[in-house]
Amino acid sequence: MTSFDKPTEDTPQTPPDDDRDARAVTEAALFQAFGGIRGMVETVVPGLLFVAIFTFNKNLHVSAVAALAVSVVLVVVRLVRKDTVKHAFSGVFGVVFGVVFAMFTGNAKDFYLPGMLYTLGLAVAYIVTTLAGVPLIGLVLGPVFKENLSWRTRNPGRKKAYAKASWAWGLILLAKCAILFPLYWWADTTQLGWVLVALKIPPFLLAVWLTWVFLAKAPAPIDVFAEMEAQEKAEEEREAARAAQDGEPTGGRHRRGA
Repeated sequence: MTSFDKPTEDTPQTPPDDDRDARAVTEAALFQAFGGIRGMVETVVPGLLFVAIFTFNKNLHVSAVAALAVSVVLVVVRLVRKDTVKHAFSGVFGVVFGVVFAMFTGNAKDFYLPGMLYTLGLAVAYIVTTLAGVPLIGLVLGPVFKENLSWRTRNPGRKKAYAKASWAWGLILLAKCAILFPLYWWADTTQLGWVLVALKIPPFLLAVWLTWVFLAKAPAPIDVFAEMEAQEKAEEEREAARAAQDGEPTGGRHRRGA
């Protein structure tokens, strides 16, 4: 059991007085974790540009270079604006793997294969971690809500909500893979590309919405950072009290030992 999991007698378990505040906090945290509208756009644009160009000219190299170039531009824009770049960088890595794979095989459809395999692996990870009692969505969102892993042992209602959300993510992504992988074998590049672009945002929004529903009804997160700060402050006060009893001024021990 970690220090973040260790129960305390004065653990705050009551949710905020205003339920709307709790829902707003949950919504803001989800936006932060998953990149919001801008993050969604950045994940769609490279693939959309690739399939749009390939539909008209059937040129793998031009389509791949254009997709890679727009991904780099999106990262540069974030760097210039001093925004977080983790979502843009993940998009660049995905495009790079797709471009390299497609160039290596000479098959334009392989531009989409690394992303499809990643989606399948992520779906399996959501399901396996939930079955193991450590739902992946909780590992992702725990730091965002400042609760880290406290939900595992100290907040069972929240752990249950994370499990439901992880099941939702896993099953939605598996359903997406069940559509895309047959198309990879049977459809041509443009058909696969347009279907993939069409399935980029709706399943994601559904999973995020279900996560919000489950967490909005769950107990409030335990702010382990606030707990640690309170413990440190209490320890400082105890040291000051002991120093006063010994006839020392506050901080005297630290100066004498310096």
